[in-house]
Amino acid sequence: MNAKMKNLFSIEGKTALVTGGSRGIGEMIAAGFLNHGAKVYISSRKAEVCNATARRLSETYGQECISLPANIAELEGITWLANELAKRESKLDILVNNAGATWGAPLDEFPEFGWDKVMDTNVKGIFFLTQKLLPLLRKSASAKDPARVINIGSVDALKTPGFENFSYAASKAAVHHLTRVLAAHLIKEHIIVNAIAPGPFPTWMLSSGVGFGGKTEGDSVDWDTIGRRNPSGRVGTMEDIAGLTVFLSSRAGAYVVGQTIACDGGAVAVS
Repeated sequence: MNAKMKNLFSIEGKTALVTGGSRGIGEMIAAGFLNHGAKVYISSRKAEVCNATARRLSETYGQECISLPANIAELEGITWLANELAKRESKLDILVNNAGATWGAPLDEFPEFGWDKVMDTNVKGIFFLTQKLLPLLRKSASAKDPARVINIGSVDALKTPGFENFSYAASKAAVHHLTRVLAAHLIKEHIIVNAIAPGPFPTWMLSSGVGFGGKTEGDSVDWDTIGRRNPSGRVGTMEDIAGLTVFLSSRAGAYVVGQTIACDGGAVAVS
């Protein structure tokens, strides 16, 4: 085997931070990283939930998962998170900006609070956390092994969403373009920035939107019905989102720069 092809998808020994990592897509990504030998920090607003998820993931995958709860919708929380990570690590190999918020309301009734909350978390949070973590990312970055930033967008920014989530769709479109702009600036420093636009996954956010009350499992939860609306006939799995994120974080994805990749089972393709 060509030596350059060996361990092409490896992220073993890397250090990653996944925001919004206590549940949903963030937890799936954190689990995928741990399963591939990375050390993972997760952050979310609710400390108890974040701590419990970190313990469970550490026990399940036998790798170190550390909880750093913070509210990244506010600059104070962003600064605290970056400073706390810098106390513990000399460099950061992978940053996954996954933390997000949504708001649904009819167009005529959509509130300013619902607009600002979503924009602050989904756009401002990504920009300023990436900014504050640049010193750690730069220490990891090299021409041979670039540091990675992966922003989680949405298919709702690639097609017209079915929900009345006006600020959410707009914020994720901003995330996609911000990804391209940051990539153009940071590739010269060997920091690669890309985005993933997930489609339907069995998460709290989608559960709330389709009437499952935020639950992801149980008698009242029917993901098969939701999946049948998707061209692939199913919702996404941990393997789907983790596989793409590991690819973008590994040597295999080192020439992919500034892209937004849909992970959606064909939802955008048929829209």
